[in-house]
Amino acid sequence: MQTHPLIPHPAHPPLGVRQVVAKVIGLDPLWLRLRWRIEGAERLATPAFAGKGRADGLWRTTCFELFLQPEGGQAYAEFNLSPSERWAAYDFRAHRDGMAERAMPREPGCTMRKGQQLAVFDAAIPRGALPDGACAMGLSAVIEETGGVLSYWALSQPDDKPDFHDPACFTGKLDPARAA
Repeated sequence: MQTHPLIPHPAHPPLGVRQVVAKVIGLDPLWLRLRWRIEGAERLATPAFAGKGRADGLWRTTCFELFLQPEGGQAYAEFNLSPSERWAAYDFRAHRDGMAERAMPREPGCTMRKGQQLAVFDAAIPRGALPDGACAMGLSAVIEETGGVLSYWALSQPDDKPDFHDPACFTGKLDPARAA
């Protein structure tokens, strides 16, 4: 299991969220399983249930994201996952260039559990949707709190503006060849 503490962008601080940690909790022949844990979730705002389905603009509210860039290339895949159960998947040729919908063999699963101070978001992405081979990995989250306050969390914050697509944010590694 890989654990990755996320860093809030300094230009967009959270109100009450104290920590966001992302984890790869499993990779098997069928699914990549991820978990984001949010501490200080008292003011967390989540989109209403909308049922499974592809949707754009999920990043405008609480949303969880995975970026995978195969080693040695500029192309990468982006997966957006919402507590509403909506999702999006895109391919890019290079940093924010050549965006196209990514084919998915089946829909990802998304589950949000929220308590008083803690929230957990679990996602399962079909293995067949992942790029082949070892990848640099970026994990991130857009967190909305009451009043419309947005904070942007990523493995790295290399610029004065939040940009989850920046290759400098892809500091994790996913090696599908090591899956059981």
